[in-house]
Amino acid sequence: MIPEDRRKPRDPAQTPAQAGAPIPEVVDRRVGIDRRDLPGETTDPTNLERRRGPGRRLTDFVKTAEEGEMNREQYLFLLAIDAFKRVNHKTFPSWTDVLEIIRKLGYRKTMPSELNLGSRATDWTEKGNVPSGVNKPAEQREE
Repeated sequence: MIPEDRRKPRDPAQTPAQAGAPIPEVVDRRVGIDRRDLPGETTDPTNLERRRGPGRRLTDFVKTAEEGEMNREQYLFLLAIDAFKRVNHKTFPSWTDVLEIIRKLGYRKTMPSELNLGSRATDWTEKGNVPSGVNKPAEQREE
C-alpha cells in the first residue's frame, strides 16, 4: 500500500515545509488605476500619442502601413534598415544606427519640431543641402 502523502503529486521545487504552506492569494493586475487615466498623460501631450480613444482615429499614414500597404517613403526606409542590418550583421540596430540611416537617406532637420518634448530639448534647424556628417571624425563635425 502507498502511503497517503505519496498519492498526491507534489511540485518538485517545493520543500516539504512549503508543500503544507497556504497558497498565496492571486492579485488581479487589472484592478487599480488605469495608466491612461493618470493626469500627466492628458496635461502634457507630446504629439507622439498613438493610443486611440473616442474621437481619435489613425492617420492615413499609419493606417496604410499597419494594413501592409506602404508608401514609397516607408518602403525605402524599410529597405535601408534591412540593408544596414545585413551589411553590419546586426539583428537590432541601435537608435544611433537608425539616426545614421535616416541622415544617409537624405533627411535633414529643416523645419521646427511639431513635438512637445519639454524644456530638456532644444530645437534647431539646418539647411537642406548640408552633408549628413555621419562618416566624419568627431572633431570635423559641426555641432
